Order: sequence, then C-alpha cells, then structure tokens
Amino acid sequence: GWLSPRIIIWILAQLHLLFAAFVLAVPMFVVVIEFASVLSKDPEGAKKLDGIAYEFTKLLTTAFSITSIVGAVFTFCCIGLYPRLFTYMAEVFGPTMYLYSILFFGESFSLYVYYYGWGKFRSRWTHLGLGVMLNVFGITLMLVANAWTTFMMAPGGLDPSGAVVDRSAAFFNYLLHPINIHRLIANLCMGGSVAAAYAAYRWLTTDDPEQKARYEWMGYIGNFIAILALLPLPFAGYYLGFEIYGYNQQLGIYMMGGVLSWLFVM
Repeated sequence: GWLSPRIIIWILAQLHLLFAAFVLAVPMFVVVIEFASVLSKDPEGAKKLDGIAYEFTKLLTTAFSITSIVGAVFTFCCIGLYPRLFTYMAEVFGPTMYLYSILFFGESFSLYVYYYGWGKFRSRWTHLGLGVMLNVFGITLMLVANAWTTFMMAPGGLDPSGAVVDRSAAFFNYLLHPINIHRLIANLCMGGSVAAAYAAYRWLTTDDPEQKARYEWMGYIGNFIAILALLPLPFAGYYLGFEIYGYNQQLGIYMMGGVLSWLFVM
C-alpha cells in the first residue's frame, strides 16, 4: 500500500531532523542571551535576560526526549527495513558511530545539568561554561551525522566496487562542509521561529499583563534570531547547489531541473 518502507523512513528521518534541529539551535542563542545577562551591569536587565534564557531552555527537555525516541525508532527501522544498506554504512562509518553515541551521552548529560543547575551554581560563569559545552557536543554531533548524509550524495574513499579504502576520505567527502554551513544556519532559523511560535501561543493563552509583556519580548527575540539567520541562508543554499553541480552535474540537474524540481519551485 501507500505505507512503504521508504515512506516510513522518510517520515521518521524528517521528524528526527526537525526536533534535532530545534535542540541544536536553541542552546546556541540561549548561551548568547545568558552571556549578555552575565555581562549586564543593570541588575533588572540582567534578571530579565536570564529569565528569557531559562524560558527558552525549558523547551529543550521535552524536545530532546522526543528527538531521542524518534531517533531510536528510526535506527531500528533502518536496521529492519534496509539491513544491507545499514550494514554497509556501519562498515564505512563504524568508528564515527561509536563517537556519535559518546557525543550523544555528552550532550544529554550537559543539557540536563545545564537546565536543572540553573541558578544553583555559585559562579554564573561555570553555568555558562556548561552551556558552551552543550553547544560543542550538539554541533559536533550534527557534523558527524552530516558526513553520513553527504556520503550518500557524494561518496568518497571507495574503490570502483564500492569497498571502503579510505574512511577519512569517506567522512570528509565533497559535500560535507557545504551541508555543515547550510544546516547550521537553517537550524538557527528554525529554532528561532519555533521559539517565537511558542511565545506567541503563551501570549495568547495568558491574561496577565506582565506575562504578556514577557512573552511578547520572547517572541520578538525568537523572530529576530530567525530573520537574522534567514538572511544568509539562501546564499548558503546557493553555495551548496554550486558544490553539488561541481561534484556531479547530472546530480544537480536531477535535483533542481529534473524529477525533484517541484521542491525548488516551492
């Protein structure tokens, strides 16, 4: 029927990607807001910034749990529905899969300590350092996963039969850096937009003028981040498209002028 293995994998991968993008993006601007709060010489302004940063961080715990659950289901479906492909990918990227799991636990630990430790550390710089560590784990996690994605578009480090001869070349393949740049900016854009949408919902569902003012400001910050990231995003996309054509012109034509052209029209 219509629910084919390809559709199942597509839905799970898309859900995992969307939640993961949000979990990656929010800590980036939360740390910037907290840093501004720490540096602020106005106690009232610092408290306001700190409150907004904490409110953004509250969104992460649920999103992170959903990301983990969907990711686990996605992995099991990959193993069950596409065992030969998954075995091949494990052969190519085996060491980085172990690295991915270590980074995932590092991100989980730093996220929950960062959230539940808010206001409980003697030094705010220590807490800010945890936020930086959370971002390092999250961004590195994305970079590793991007290599698996781009390998399927622009494989490297293989002999003509498809056997692995250079794992390093397979990981640092032709499209890795363009995808890294594009996804990092796109994640920021999406994270800001979703946070702004959450603030808009909270603004609509409260009658407290003080809370309304708080969520209005939170929505403004979310929108500001989204628009700020949206401005360079097309240029990152053009760069990615340029590199796709540079790697293989037929692939570029297939994506942008062939069967998938309707996506680019949208």
